Amino acid sequence: MASAFEYAPAPESRSVVDIAPSYGLFIDGEFTEAADGKVFKTVSPSTEEVLSEIAQAGEADVDRAVKAARKAFEKWSALPGSERAKYLFRIARIIQERSRELAVLETLDNGKPIKETRDADLPLVAAHFFYYAGWADKLGHAGFGADPRPLGVAGQVIPWNFPLLMLAWKIAPALATGNTVVLKPAETTPLSALFFADVCRQAGLPRGVVNILPGYGDAGAALVAHPDVNKVAFTGSTAVGKEIARTVAGSHKKLTLELGGKGANIVFDDAPIDQAVEGIVNGIFFNQGQVCCAGSRLLVQESVQEELLDSLKRRLSTLRLGDPLDKNTDIGAINSEEQLSRITSLVERGEAEGAERWSPACELPEAGYWFAPTLFTNVTQAHTVARDEIFGPVLSVLTFRTPDEAVAKANNTPYGLSAGIWTEKGSRILAVANKLRAGVVWSNTFNKFDPTSPFGGYKESGFGREGGRHGLEAYLDV
Repeated sequence: MASAFEYAPAPESRSVVDIAPSYGLFIDGEFTEAADGKVFKTVSPSTEEVLSEIAQAGEADVDRAVKAARKAFEKWSALPGSERAKYLFRIARIIQERSRELAVLETLDNGKPIKETRDADLPLVAAHFFYYAGWADKLGHAGFGADPRPLGVAGQVIPWNFPLLMLAWKIAPALATGNTVVLKPAETTPLSALFFADVCRQAGLPRGVVNILPGYGDAGAALVAHPDVNKVAFTGSTAVGKEIARTVAGSHKKLTLELGGKGANIVFDDAPIDQAVEGIVNGIFFNQGQVCCAGSRLLVQESVQEELLDSLKRRLSTLRLGDPLDKNTDIGAINSEEQLSRITSLVERGEAEGAERWSPACELPEAGYWFAPTLFTNVTQAHTVARDEIFGPVLSVLTFRTPDEAVAKANNTPYGLSAGIWTEKGSRILAVANKLRAGVVWSNTFNKFDPTSPFGGYKESGFGREGGRHGLEAYLDV
């Protein structure tokens, strides 16, 4: 994109990580072929290059992995918390030591910029394992009874937007509380989960405690429905979340769902404009907008709309789109051709409905899956781009006059995952935050995460919390 500065290329070397030509399923401490011999290919979204061939899990493989996890549960759950903590601390340290490899691998497989995987994803991944390692021998003091017990085997299904971070959010508390795990990563981003399997072996984790099953939706469905799974944790689309809820209804399974979002970023007339613009950009263009809690609806007070939009457009014109491995890149590739098609379709519908589309001058690479940062103005609450989760670098701008109108518009959505408030008045922050139906509300910032803080949604954004002390409850018999 156009910029006042010229940046020389600063690519991170992909040679720091060795990608094998093929990978098996990770079951009972070993890599193995799928029972039916099926495989699939994982490609780099920025180049469409085939990175590796992956074994594709089926129902028989799910059953094998659940049996391995059940067998391992007896000894793992019987270990003192202090012993389980040693493994978690060891995993955290190995992740830190190998973070450069993991950052490059995640960028290659996912398409997000290296500075995001390096500076955001990997530090948070290690932090989650460190944090829950600290809880492993203190569960009696977590507020869930004097001697809370683990549930058993946890079946976990994670998405492609934060492959390794979502793995950490789920595996760390499960292991700390004494459960064993069968995890299915997304089919477009299996590599970092398989790398993590090797980290588990390097840490000496007992066989069967963690099992990794790359595959498609049928493998996830088989895992969710397996009768010997005690806990299901899912992060992904609301439609799939509803199907999972129907599957486990009436069973003994404990369930947490972290689903879609259409977060509102509310800017009042007394907000620091430059700071708000940075927060808006971070809220919707971080990871190409492929974030469930993205601030995809900008609600700006009418009196500062023009000033803020001028500043926002200037800022967007300085963003750099291109090679995700380049340390200067701000906007990477869309994760898959399927996701790019969905974004394109919804944006075209927004234009057809009369919203005004704007993007900065932007040259898109010829190979790979790319979409320029996009802004919609003249948007009403009836527009598709204001209602549907686009899951891409697309921001819809609406206006308001009073705080009550801002709250009403922010809450006018079937989702309830996140929101942001920009104002210099602390009293206004507290007053508005208390009225917003969102699981997390940021004030004068956006997309800030910490392993000690719980995260989750209301309404169609799911239920249950991950992170913090609250994240332990989902894996304990309370």
